[in-house]
Amino acid sequence: MNKRPFSTPSLFAAFARKEFYHIFRDRRTIMILLVMPVIQVILFGFAITTEVKHVKIGLLDPVPDVATRRVADRLLASDYFDLARVLHSPAGVERALRRGEIDMALVFEPRFQRRLLRDGPARVQLVVDATDPNTAALFTGHARQIIADAGRELAPPAGATSLAAETRLLHNPAMKAAYNFVPGVMGLILMLICAMMTSISIVREKETGTLEVLLVSPARPLLIIAAKIMPYLLLSCVNLATILLLSVHVLDVPVAGSLFWLVAISLLFIIVSLSIGIFVSTVTRSQVAAMLVSGMLLMMPVMLLSGLIFPVEGMPPFLRGLSCLIPARWYISAVKRLMIEGAPVTVIAREALALTCTGALLVALSIKNFKNRLS
Repeated sequence: MNKRPFSTPSLFAAFARKEFYHIFRDRRTIMILLVMPVIQVILFGFAITTEVKHVKIGLLDPVPDVATRRVADRLLASDYFDLARVLHSPAGVERALRRGEIDMALVFEPRFQRRLLRDGPARVQLVVDATDPNTAALFTGHARQIIADAGRELAPPAGATSLAAETRLLHNPAMKAAYNFVPGVMGLILMLICAMMTSISIVREKETGTLEVLLVSPARPLLIIAAKIMPYLLLSCVNLATILLLSVHVLDVPVAGSLFWLVAISLLFIIVSLSIGIFVSTVTRSQVAAMLVSGMLLMMPVMLLSGLIFPVEGMPPFLRGLSCLIPARWYISAVKRLMIEGAPVTVIAREALALTCTGALLVALSIKNFKNRLS
């Protein structure tokens, strides 16, 4: 008996239905197709902004009076600035900037009100951390505009006196973009080489079946994994040395702080990035999945939420909190403190602690997932 051949529409419907079954059966595919666009819209909508808000400022007012309080209140009334420290000496200004406690200091001269109303011109100095020149230029412009408006309100009706706002740039007086570019590139390159390439390499061993061959050898699994990632550790060290040499001798970006601690925090970040790659390799089964996870879940957050391109201070509170989970944010901040600002190692204790805890957590999760795979 001849079987009736399937019609083209029925074949099309059958193949389409089968493909839907495959898609909805794979949770990772559903996450990529449905959840990832939502995450991208949120990140691109809120994180990509050049607007700077909640800039931490310090106030140095040797002789407080009505005029200085009015100027300071006008500055703090905006969404751009938050009072972080009340300072008592010029040495305290530089110390607070070096430690990252403030981004800008508002320094009034003595007898500010008298000079504004009588002698003139009254002067106020803005001492700015110019490590990130673009961000510094933005919030310095906002501050100068607000101070100028306050000065016009406080000046006598005749308008014979004026208020002069002077700007003093620390750490990057020439406003070179390379000072902000180099730390971010260091974090991005090390993250990509360590995390993405390590995860793909181990998953490739799974696909070809050679990893199982290695696992039946007398060597312990952790020793095998350590041997697998050692080349990427060495390559990352070579890249670190290359970046530092190019930064100093080509881009004229000095290493103002301790080179030893700069290399130490970089090695810690490399280990964290390698642990991310190992963790990705334990939760994925193919190179394509590893690349998607590494590209979507690592590269995009590093570029958008780490402060590499867009200032973290201008993001909503939720994204600022989410950026704390990005290891590159802590590394870039530490490199800026050590390399550009010349701060002591005690200043980056928070960054080092965050990287250490992240690395320990990822290694523990990777070992757990790896043992589950073996069983």
